[in-house]
Amino acid sequence: MAKTATIDEARAAKARAREIFRRLGAVASVGITRVDDGYGLKVNLREPLRRGVAPPTAVEGVPVRVEVVGAVRPR
Repeated sequence: MAKTATIDEARAAKARAREIFRRLGAVASVGITRVDDGYGLKVNLREPLRRGVAPPTAVEGVPVRVEVVGAVRPR
């Protein structure tokens, strides 16, 4: 996995990550999360990526964690 990033680096990479992951699958949300002693991006997907499609582990040097969470609905 890529090195951890600062909060500003994570914020700057967030839009690019959304763009990349929308091409790969159904994005529910993209957020910022703590990774070790820094920050990374958390990409929540509505469904698993297609077979054979591997998600990037970093975007613009910012580590990425991916989780399939299903549809996100207001409570």
